[in-house]
Amino acid sequence: MILSVLFYVFVAFTVIQTIYYLAFFSFLLEQKKKKKHKKLPPVSIIICAKNEAKNLKKFLPTIINQHYDDYEIVLINDASSDKTASVMEEFKAKHDTIKIIDVENIEAFWGNKKYALTLGIKASKYNHLLFTDADCKPVSKNWISEMVQHFSKEKTIILGYGKYKREKSLVNLLVRYETLLTAIQYFSYAKLGSPYMAVGRNLAYHKDEFFNVKGFINHIHIKSGDDDLFIQDAALKDNTCICTSAKSFTESIAPSSFTAWFRQKRRHISTANHYKFKHQFFLGLFYISKICFYALAITLFFFVSWKLLLLPLLAYFTINYVLISVAAKKLKEKQIVYFLPFLEIGLMVFQFSIFITNLWSKPKHWN
Repeated sequence: MILSVLFYVFVAFTVIQTIYYLAFFSFLLEQKKKKKHKKLPPVSIIICAKNEAKNLKKFLPTIINQHYDDYEIVLINDASSDKTASVMEEFKAKHDTIKIIDVENIEAFWGNKKYALTLGIKASKYNHLLFTDADCKPVSKNWISEMVQHFSKEKTIILGYGKYKREKSLVNLLVRYETLLTAIQYFSYAKLGSPYMAVGRNLAYHKDEFFNVKGFINHIHIKSGDDDLFIQDAALKDNTCICTSAKSFTESIAPSSFTAWFRQKRRHISTANHYKFKHQFFLGLFYISKICFYALAITLFFFVSWKLLLLPLLAYFTINYVLISVAAKKLKEKQIVYFLPFLEIGLMVFQFSIFITNLWSKPKHWN
């Protein structure tokens, strides 16, 4: 009797997972629209940097050398203690498109990136804003145009993809898989009319949208979430679209150790506690049903005939593999496909350990 109940529960979780993965195909099935030769608007590139002198020297030239007619670069020096300010000044002396905003810590907003970003946004010249980080580089010289061409009268928020550079390490492989899976989800939710997050490494929106929701005021007390919590406030079905063209990607250096990645993800996962209930529910159901799927599959394997498990397992892994394969090809992460489902199991263990750790202690919110 108990085994029968467990089997039917296992089937139920298999169906839930299958529905999720079928829904995730939404952004992959998007038809390519013919590009209209319209004049693209002037853009303000916003880059907030705290102690990023080395990365600015390395990556800022990839922003300066973009193929775009009219744009400015707003560099925000967020109370840096290294040579960030002098590096910015060196670039500004050579390029009149650069504007520097120096931010000093004040008691009310000590170490708050959202405060620094607010000053940069207010100082920007143009209404169309494109955001990235100091440790990022566009993968092509057409990054700005690829992102900005999606703006229209209706679409005022553009979600882009921020990938991580490929390295030869297990942690790098897991980081890139988690980044791919996260992108599949937030792109799909946006396509289905319920945008819930973005990555600040590659995000564009109208300045008007920022002021319509009074900036970061609803979550200014939370040091992280300048990207996803802003999307929670401002993004709607009708004003948000996605950009998945290969030339629109940005690339960053991934955390080099599990410890560094663990700290980073603790902060990100804790921010999700401030999402709308519907997003918390459906994101939570996806991960809980996945854990239950694997746990029940392993348990039932020892007590029932493998033939009973064959059909549910085949259905799940076939759909999972096809989706990840197509998404990995589209988002230029083909290597990941070779290591499924080991990456999936590894990521589940990693995320579960973060969840347990966060229950015991609150993560520190570094900038």
